[in-house]
Amino acid sequence: MLDGVISSDYEFEGILGSPMEWETRNKMEFSFGNAYKDGPLTLGLHKRGHFHDILNINDCKIVHPDYNLILDSIRKLFQQEKISFYHKSVHRGYLRHLLIRRASKTGEILVALETSGDFGKETDLEAAVEVRCKDPDPIFLASDDDPLASGLDNTREGEEERVLLAKMVEELQKLPLEGELAGILHLINDEVADDVRAQRQEILFGRDYIVEELLGLSFQISPFSFFQTNTLGAEVLYQKIREYVGEKEGKTVYDLYSGTGTIGQILAPAAGKVIGIEIVEEAVQAARKNAERNGLHNTIFLAGDVFQVLDDVREKPDFIVLDPPRDGVSPKALKKILDYQVENVVYVACKP
Repeated sequence: MLDGVISSDYEFEGILGSPMEWETRNKMEFSFGNAYKDGPLTLGLHKRGHFHDILNINDCKIVHPDYNLILDSIRKLFQQEKISFYHKSVHRGYLRHLLIRRASKTGEILVALETSGDFGKETDLEAAVEVRCKDPDPIFLASDDDPLASGLDNTREGEEERVLLAKMVEELQKLPLEGELAGILHLINDEVADDVRAQRQEILFGRDYIVEELLGLSFQISPFSFFQTNTLGAEVLYQKIREYVGEKEGKTVYDLYSGTGTIGQILAPAAGKVIGIEIVEEAVQAARKNAERNGLHNTIFLAGDVFQVLDDVREKPDFIVLDPPRDGVSPKALKKILDYQVENVVYVACKP
């Protein structure tokens, strides 16, 4: 696998596997839709090779059984209430995605329902789609004649919507979950892109994060926090990184492309100082919060591009850990990193 990527002068130490083969993922995103045109509401994953067809998931093997209970409960509720799903072709409808995070160590569960601002029943949507399909103009502006615009209360104060969401919370709280519901969220997203995001977020129950544990440290994870999706597998990876770095008491360790600072914080107890650099501001804020949560006072997390921020850091590294995105380290940043001439570098590569 490494031939052609690095020189032949290396020692292959073998492959370290995940401690668990099944029920490994701590995060999943599911879509609302239907399995075929005009079919009943489904909640699950995309049919292979199909953009619109969504297949129900009843027994997903890569997640804890709690996920399946939550999926089944929410699917049945919205089917019973005949709630519309978001039609990507006309950008109308209500239900979009369901995001679930479950901490493997603590068992805390976060459920986030993503919808558009178009709350409505299936019959309301069908009427609106029928009108729009007759209009050859692909840009359709809502008017008083639009069944969806005129017949629905699209404000967040809509009584029907509040009752429905309260019922969802009630149904989820009844489930015989092995884990514990830490929070239930409502994410409102009216953007066209078909991914999970929130222009606005409401806490329906509990809080907006879960707490997970890794190698004796605890980490606060929000709906959109980057966190390795296999917690136990991540522990194996991070333990190996810690072994490579060794004891660096009084030494400075760079954690470049640090994300939410997980690696840097795991190394902090054995280092003099850890300096993390990450371009995503939200991730940097999460790293700082988690460091405070873990009582780590020798970590600094800086926001910005690695290539640029390195010029502002006065302390030179004794050891460097790299965990870049799939595209790897930029050539300009790589030159600066090599100029430090540290003896060893740990490179975590998801795409060697």
